[in-house]
Amino acid sequence: MLGLTQLGFVHTLISIAALACGLVSLWRTGVIRVRSALGFSYVIGTTLSCLTGFGIFQHGGVGKPHVLGIVTLLVLAVAAYAARGSFGRAGRYIEVVALSLTVFFHFIPGLTETGTRFPIGDPVFANADAPALKAIVGVLFLVFLAGAVLQVRYLHRQAEAGAGALPGRIA
Repeated sequence: MLGLTQLGFVHTLISIAALACGLVSLWRTGVIRVRSALGFSYVIGTTLSCLTGFGIFQHGGVGKPHVLGIVTLLVLAVAAYAARGSFGRAGRYIEVVALSLTVFFHFIPGLTETGTRFPIGDPVFANADAPALKAIVGVLFLVFLAGAVLQVRYLHRQAEAGAGALPGRIA
């Protein structure tokens, strides 16, 4: 199975499903919120993705992907804590930006693993340190930053208008 263990295959399916929930939420509403159905599914799926990822040691033991999993879990915890109103008025901003950051995190191993395996026999990237891969991840980080700015501005406008809790599509 393309060099995947059974756990790796299950992990990949969970990751794809979680990412799909996050991207659909972003597409529909412009944000991911823990208390929405898609947002909750995204958080649960991303958590399971991290946990199953800890058992995958294809590249010689604990490494950068495992550290990214730990960071992702910490960011998810901050988002969940913020969703409970624990950060006051800043909570909804923290929740939305933190969850968007975890979407960016999904793309790092996703691009790395896909790009170093496909096409079979002549993968796009020679390894995880390929300059082109790093450039793509850098561009995606800039996309995340631009999206986060748009999300914060939108939430701020909603707060000023008194509309509040669940934002609609970002204009």
